[in-house]
Amino acid sequence: MSYFIIIRGPLGIGKSTIAKALAKKLSAEYISMDQILKENGLDVRGNEPCIPARNFIKANEIVLSKVKRDLKDKIVIFDGCFYHKEQIKHLEVYLPFEHYEFNLKAPIEVCIARDSKRKQSYGEGAARAVYSLVTKFDHGINIDTENKTKNQVVKEILSHLPPRFNLRVVKTL
Repeated sequence: MSYFIIIRGPLGIGKSTIAKALAKKLSAEYISMDQILKENGLDVRGNEPCIPARNFIKANEIVLSKVKRDLKDKIVIFDGCFYHKEQIKHLEVYLPFEHYEFNLKAPIEVCIARDSKRKQSYGEGAARAVYSLVTKFDHGINIDTENKTKNQVVKEILSHLPPRFNLRVVKTL
């Protein structure tokens, strides 16, 4: 069974940590939308208040053909802020596969504290700005991450996904 998953939320919420752990658990392909933006020079806002939706859609287009191939026999997990509905809708339209979307939630103070512990912190201003954008809308299933371990959050997400069937070889005598 193949499908794609979108893990979205504000800066510092733990998206990458959760998405990577989930990918490992599901033997899934992991895609960091932030990395795609950065590698392709799309992580700039210019004169706009935030990175424009068109940049995120370009990032989607960069990965679409590979993702379509992967979805023939794999699960694909997207990790990103997804603060533009257009970006999510674009993936839904151009990836006609079953999919699941999760909003990771925690108070802004938790996100700022988590970001401050990174090797390369984005800072309180960036955390507040992205938090404001991401929390303007929910899309998918809300998952509260406050006071939960990575494993607890992954387990909660797994509870919303179809079960994986593992075939066992049974020896007969």
